Amino acid sequence: MKALEDKIREEGTIEEGGILKVDSFLNHQLDVPFLIEIAKEFKKLFNTDKLTKILTIETSGIAIASIVAQQYGVPVLFARKTETKNLDKETYERDVYSYTKRKTYKIKVSKKFLTKDDHVLVIDDFLANGEAALGLIDIVKQSGATFEGLGIVIEKGFQKGGQKLREEGINLKSLAIVDSLENNEIKFREI
Repeated sequence: MKALEDKIREEGTIEEGGILKVDSFLNHQLDVPFLIEIAKEFKKLFNTDKLTKILTIETSGIAIASIVAQQYGVPVLFARKTETKNLDKETYERDVYSYTKRKTYKIKVSKKFLTKDDHVLVIDDFLANGEAALGLIDIVKQSGATFEGLGIVIEKGFQKGGQKLREEGINLKSLAIVDSLENNEIKFREI
């Protein structure tokens, strides 16, 4: 998505350790009109009327998943990374390692909100090593629901997640794939 690549070049910053910050529009401050355009692009890429749920992981995936869900007219469900007293006791669970936080979380989704009758599109803001995506897909499979695909706003193509998921036959669509952040320059892959 050319407009996304342009926005990343204009507003993104590169931090030590291969961290691309896009907090001015995607995962801290939200440019809602722009996120609506991203959501419309996902709707074109995953052109189906079967969807019943959009699934993401807390916290920064929730905003884009919500706007995508609005395009489809379905609810958003997000996997929790933190223990709370108000989460149902019966959950689907999976351990997931976070590249940016450098720690393992047990993600949980209430069994009440994800059933074998659901058709699920997983949406997330970033894809690096693919751990969060694999965790969410596993939760969909645990529930018996139908996994319809994985939509990623920004994929770090220089990390192994996208390649691993594609090799496993995952229906993965990334709107922008960053191939390199070397020398403080963002280089994109031709999609």
